[in-house]
Amino acid sequence: MTEVSVAKEDVAATGDLVVLKSVNKHFGALHVLQDIDLTIARGEVVVVIGPSGSGKSTLCRAINRLETIDSGTIVLDGKPLPDEGKELARLRADVGMVFQSFNLFAHKTVLENVMLGQVKVRKTEKKKAEEKARKLLDRVGVANQADKYPAQLSGGQQQRVAIARALAMEPKVMLFDEPTSALDPEMINEVLEVMQQLARDGMTMIVVTHEMGFARSAANRVVFMADGRIVEEAVPDQFFSNPRSDRAKDFLSKILHH
Repeated sequence: MTEVSVAKEDVAATGDLVVLKSVNKHFGALHVLQDIDLTIARGEVVVVIGPSGSGKSTLCRAINRLETIDSGTIVLDGKPLPDEGKELARLRADVGMVFQSFNLFAHKTVLENVMLGQVKVRKTEKKKAEEKARKLLDRVGVANQADKYPAQLSGGQQQRVAIARALAMEPKVMLFDEPTSALDPEMINEVLEVMQQLARDGMTMIVVTHEMGFARSAANRVVFMADGRIVEEAVPDQFFSNPRSDRAKDFLSKILHH
């Protein structure tokens, strides 16, 4: 058994938090993820960019098993993703997810939204959950909205509440699937600022986004996807100033010169 334990220690020592190996996913005849290999280190901010339909969101959703994969392995913090049941619920608590739509419970106040998972999944005592929720709402800049309902908030405020709700579970990694794409332009920055601060605080983050400014300033690494494959990955400076692949050059020329 020693070999196994050594391998596990290796994972811990290298600090790899999310490891995808040879991941494949089909939607019918469409091969949306093709032999994806990707490793994300603890504390790393990885921004995934690419044209529509390149598999970015599917990749994001596969990491917390909102999408099942056809083949390959995904390992989170040294453990393979569980199939279903209690283990899967526990995994989802370890992987915070922020979507395009805010997915807040409309009939619960902002405060209750941020408390709910703590109480239900983490079994946190209500008083403690409330203290933590208020701290997190303060951290994302919406402490004064605690007693309102989601519909009374702007899109930018709702998305910041959604981030606070994910953080309340003390996740090991945060997934952001185009978190600003449904927002009005003037609200995008207030959400990106919260994400920038999270990055500075050392949160492990995988961010699918069209916001190139955020990719440049907050990412440790940019992963460029096209047609279900990872075509290129590099540090932001290198990727934006000197992309190696034709696909990335073409993509950047379209978006950076508009």
